[in-house]
Amino acid sequence: MDVISKIELIKRGTEEILTEDDLKLYLETGTPLNHYIGFEISGRIHLGTGIICMSKIKDFIDAGIKCTIFLADWHSWINDKLGGEMEKIQKIAVGYFKEGLKTCLRSIGTDPEKVSFTLGSDLYHENDEYWETVIDVAKNTTLNRIQRSITIMGRKMGEKIDFAKLLYPIMQVADIFIQNVNFAHAGYDQRKAHVIARDIALKMKKNKLKDKAGEKIKPICIHHHLILGLKKPPIWPITNESQIQEQWSDMKMSKSIPNSAVFIHDSPDDIRTKIKSAFCPEGNITFNPIMDWAKNIIFRHEKAHLLIERKSKFGGNIEFNSFEELKNSYLKKEIHPLDLKINIANKLIEILEPIRKHFDQPKIKKMQKELEELTLVR
Repeated sequence: MDVISKIELIKRGTEEILTEDDLKLYLETGTPLNHYIGFEISGRIHLGTGIICMSKIKDFIDAGIKCTIFLADWHSWINDKLGGEMEKIQKIAVGYFKEGLKTCLRSIGTDPEKVSFTLGSDLYHENDEYWETVIDVAKNTTLNRIQRSITIMGRKMGEKIDFAKLLYPIMQVADIFIQNVNFAHAGYDQRKAHVIARDIALKMKKNKLKDKAGEKIKPICIHHHLILGLKKPPIWPITNESQIQEQWSDMKMSKSIPNSAVFIHDSPDDIRTKIKSAFCPEGNITFNPIMDWAKNIIFRHEKAHLLIERKSKFGGNIEFNSFEELKNSYLKKEIHPLDLKINIANKLIEILEPIRKHFDQPKIKKMQKELEELTLVR
């Protein structure tokens, strides 16, 4: 695969690459790309993690990039996930969560053995070099900047937090350098941490990133699309671009908002029920989660198609071979929201079928049951 083809594959489904010029340079000079994406351990895996993120990892592997999934148990503890209980977090991380991500990779045609999994505790244990790197990062940024960066945890700027949460962005940046990551990957909501990593890369004294020639370099930072949750935004209609950007991160799919997320092992009935009640304004695609899912899940590949089945009195069946075709018809109100919802639900049920079957196996079902018991609110 030539450099241009690799760049096109790497760019697919992303919001931003910092920077594309750096990416082109590293590829042209033969600098090996070392990828990483980190996940908090916070419960069931939804489509954003299981399908969107894993699909991008498949693209990176196909482009010849070494990929690593970082199971961020310390970050989950700091951010009070699963009640802030480390034993619970670690059990879910190496059990349900790791198995779920491997299953998703397999379902989209990738060998999960091509992806390395690293548990934060394993990386940090008796590792003085890591904590020296944490201090190096901290010495090269400011308190104000770290306070502004707590949004990467899903926190609001100015929100009252404990001091440990100020360590979170610093540790996330240190994770990049200690693992020699020159290709940092995340959703767009993690941008602030990545920009810090780029801004301080040439100042670092510990674990400096270098190119093939031994020169200091900045990490490439690539941000994939955040798919919307199914709920109506608190402000509607949205009338200007700045509001769209602000609302998008707030309205991304989240397991903490009931019925706003579809999980990788949801039953067909659950999927249909959730999507049927989803926000889907007729003739509008600006903040429409169903159209967002159509674009970024159903029509992710060029050869994808979508059949809208409907009764003849409502126009009969119609097939779309691209998102542009679907978008144009929806904008013209040629497709009713309910018809769109029914058929998108059916397509998602089809996509998730191999994952559901895997989770029906007794051993894997047990992991899911453990998760449900550990996350049960008593």
